[in-house]
Amino acid sequence: MPSQQNPEVLDLFVIGGGINGCGIARDATGRGLSVALAEMNDLASATSSASTKLFHGGLRYLEFFEVRLVREALKERETLLQAMPHISWPMRFVLPYHKDMRFDGDTPTSRILNIVMPWTKGRRPAWLIRFGLFLYDNLGNRKILPATSTVDLTSDPVGAVLQDRFTKAYEYSDCWIEDSRLVVLNARDAEARGAQIMTRTKVTSAERVGDVWQITTEDKDSGETQHFTARMLVNAGGPWVQDVIRSKVRINSTEGVRLVRGSHIVTRKLFDHDKCYFFQGEDGRIIFAIPYETDFTLIGTTDADHADPSTPPECTEAEADYLRKFASSYFKKPVEREDIVWTYSGVRPLYDDGASSATAATRDYVLKVNTDGGAPLLNVFGGKITTYRRLAESALAALAPFLTNPQGDWTAGVSLPGGDFPVDGVDTLIADLRRAYPFLDAFWARRLIRAYGTEARVILGDAKTAQDLGHPFAAALTEREIRWLMDREYARTAEDVVWRRSRLGLRMTADEIAALDDWMKSARASETVSTKE
Repeated sequence: MPSQQNPEVLDLFVIGGGINGCGIARDATGRGLSVALAEMNDLASATSSASTKLFHGGLRYLEFFEVRLVREALKERETLLQAMPHISWPMRFVLPYHKDMRFDGDTPTSRILNIVMPWTKGRRPAWLIRFGLFLYDNLGNRKILPATSTVDLTSDPVGAVLQDRFTKAYEYSDCWIEDSRLVVLNARDAEARGAQIMTRTKVTSAERVGDVWQITTEDKDSGETQHFTARMLVNAGGPWVQDVIRSKVRINSTEGVRLVRGSHIVTRKLFDHDKCYFFQGEDGRIIFAIPYETDFTLIGTTDADHADPSTPPECTEAEADYLRKFASSYFKKPVEREDIVWTYSGVRPLYDDGASSATAATRDYVLKVNTDGGAPLLNVFGGKITTYRRLAESALAALAPFLTNPQGDWTAGVSLPGGDFPVDGVDTLIADLRRAYPFLDAFWARRLIRAYGTEARVILGDAKTAQDLGHPFAAALTEREIRWLMDREYARTAEDVVWRRSRLGLRMTADEIAALDDWMKSARASETVSTKE
């Protein structure tokens, strides 16, 4: 088995290619540190591609008194919007109100209200919801996003698909995010600034030797092993963070994670407007119903404990039925099983704070530095996709005592690849792209801008016709775009392309996806041969 020794002593080695690992790698590299990152599968192949796709403050976390987390997340929404307006955009959320809305019994707010206002019998009063939305509007120095308003569901179009018993709603702001693309763009920016990004590369061991870490990796495709030396190690393994602690770095630690499975269903389009619904159940839980990929609706999520990170999470039939029935208690037309076109599930590695239920477990991140026996190790627990940039800043602050002349924070306001245009500039970019490339239809042009922003023109290059873009695949994928994804965005398989870099798998048959996969395998094989020659 070939083996390679890397002579450079790195400042930082990061384990994990989810949003936390890639965010930390980008931040650290931008401060002038030498960084390598290893991800055992594809980037964003676990938790970071299975979110509810929202940059949000977490309205319901206010009931758990997680004010710091909510404030930080609310402030981040607009910072992130300006850095990535192609993959993130504002959305309005409609929260229908009815008198039978109940608290989750585990929340501190519900326990207090049951004592001071026992006659409410666990119900959420309207004034409390409005007060929560007032805090939501004002905790984060909101400047771009509009404030909360009250909606008359008997006359507003958003009420047309809801049951007649809902006559009033509150409408507030949050943001959408293309989660997988966020991870890839952070990795690309880190690499452009000097980081080494290795996918399909498993860390087989990490050992302290004096004041450094000796790390061994194995390429899962070629079997090649590499040896790295780093002054600091970051464990951003997500669901595997505890496994890394126990089986890779082999240290004693009392810190742990609580693995919580969140499942989603994607249905045919259930409504024609571009607003989202925030539904509260009589069991105290909440779900979202969100416009998704133009022709679909995304409904989620559940909260269920998940025992083993090595067991792939799947949306169970019971979870799908729960989400269907939950949404059907609001919509006039019930959501049927045959309406479901896809399901997905992810495992959130929450910090184990001893909460009594998965729903009540904290969503805040926890960073723990371990220096037992020499070189520092930073373990990353929990976190929300909305606060990934702040988590990265906090990680570098935690490691600052071990750095010589550490540089300051820099990522706020610095755009990700393709995001160098105004927040309200998407429609202008789309129109300009269609003028420059008349063969693009409206859907194709919007998809390219929403995925690649200003880099869409780089991908299309000098093409005058669709035929100039090379071999055509289904769903308007072309050879030129696939080669971009392979050469620039770490994609190796059709799954990487159609379920993570895009969601075009919703528009493709199994045979079409298999044909794309065969083409990509052949292209990789040809590149390997030409490299050896």
